[in-house]
Amino acid sequence: MSMAEHEKISLNVGGTVFVTTMSTIEIGGKNSLLAKLIQKQQNNDSDVTSKEIFIDRDPAYFSVLLQLLRTGELEIPKVMSEKALCREATFFGVLDCVRENQRGGLDGNRLRWKQSIHGDESTSDGTFIRASSEGGCCVARGSVVHVYDWTMEEQRPLNLDYLSVNDVGYLNPERIIICTYELTDQIGGMASFNTNTAKSINKYRLPYGDQTSNFTALALACSDRHVYASCRGRGLDQGIAVWDSTTGQHADFLRDSSGWPFGDASKLQWLPGSNLLLIASLSPHSDDTYLCLLDPRSRDKIWAWTDSTRQFKHTIHLLTDAVAMEESSTICVVNQAEQVGFIDMRVSCREPNWGMKYSRKLLKSGGEGCCYSKLAVNGSQLYCSHGDGVHVYCCSCSNGERARIVESCRVTTKKSKGKGTGPIADMAIGGDRLFVLRPSQNRFDIWETPYLPNEDKSKGKGDE
Repeated sequence: MSMAEHEKISLNVGGTVFVTTMSTIEIGGKNSLLAKLIQKQQNNDSDVTSKEIFIDRDPAYFSVLLQLLRTGELEIPKVMSEKALCREATFFGVLDCVRENQRGGLDGNRLRWKQSIHGDESTSDGTFIRASSEGGCCVARGSVVHVYDWTMEEQRPLNLDYLSVNDVGYLNPERIIICTYELTDQIGGMASFNTNTAKSINKYRLPYGDQTSNFTALALACSDRHVYASCRGRGLDQGIAVWDSTTGQHADFLRDSSGWPFGDASKLQWLPGSNLLLIASLSPHSDDTYLCLLDPRSRDKIWAWTDSTRQFKHTIHLLTDAVAMEESSTICVVNQAEQVGFIDMRVSCREPNWGMKYSRKLLKSGGEGCCYSKLAVNGSQLYCSHGDGVHVYCCSCSNGERARIVESCRVTTKKSKGKGTGPIADMAIGGDRLFVLRPSQNRFDIWETPYLPNEDKSKGKGDE
């Protein structure tokens, strides 16, 4: 018997027989359902070439997935639902193969509008959007968090009754953490939920003596091991609370002895490369701007900057957002005057280099309400919202020199197939997708980088 004959596998999917090989099945991963079924069959009978393995699924969708494993190319018939295909891919355990073929890595220079998701007219305007690592997202609308999976199918919403949402963080695609507070009492809390079932998993508590204390968490950041939140509450010092990301148990409380208001931080960002936490107090939550990089292990501030002394002539406009770019050792900021600045994080107490200044004439929000610019980072690219569009910058740094920032393109709603314009309230990047929230139209837009056939990707080589 030849090697090809020895590897031959017969699969009966919904009454249609498919003949393939083990090498093709293994392209989908050794942990895929197909691989596990064949392995189970082999454990029961060493000769699987003479027996069919029956799988009760739709053969039309399986045919497309099998062709993807064979050729490395995904061709979806026009009559076939992409969402249904993704559900079948999830069942067979080859969803990662579908994702890799549909999109390349996120490249701001050649973004393509994918689709727009509109909210229910009865819901409140979206206040912010957060993205998961696999390309799903969630949108906070009043006291409700709407959750979408990778296929953009809406899951069961998380209704928090009379609580307002401060921030949301993803621990993984199936688990999110929500910070809330009561409008009347300004006291809230934190809890994690399953994104598929909307069921509560853990409640995050802060010890206060022999009891636990009520607190309000303003901003979240998640690492592989810990959850960080800027907290304040009755009887508590302001600071950064730390919990175990798996168990939800309280682990630490970080304060600053020099008086920096960690508890007022409106944005936290975990930097996995350096194991540092960016802490930012920004407008409109704070009258002064405080930025610092904190080492949670040693409790030391590695880098710090503030405009509270008002000694910098360009900081009369308060900062509205900040983000760290680890690859170029740069803190990127934007202020109320729509100016984008860059600070070298290797040197403390330096004035931002206001390299980009927008004209107010470009702001198209008009009477619909002004939305301050937001920042997002993907590798060496910086995304900055302005008016109804997003500016993309490329950042490079070599030989210890100061980072060089170059604007490479601008993405506008003109590229979204005439879906209309509107001010941008927030942005998020996750799973090689850019999400843009437009509250005036109660919708968010999804942008992707199309996969090019000549890109260097591993192709399927089975059945050759």
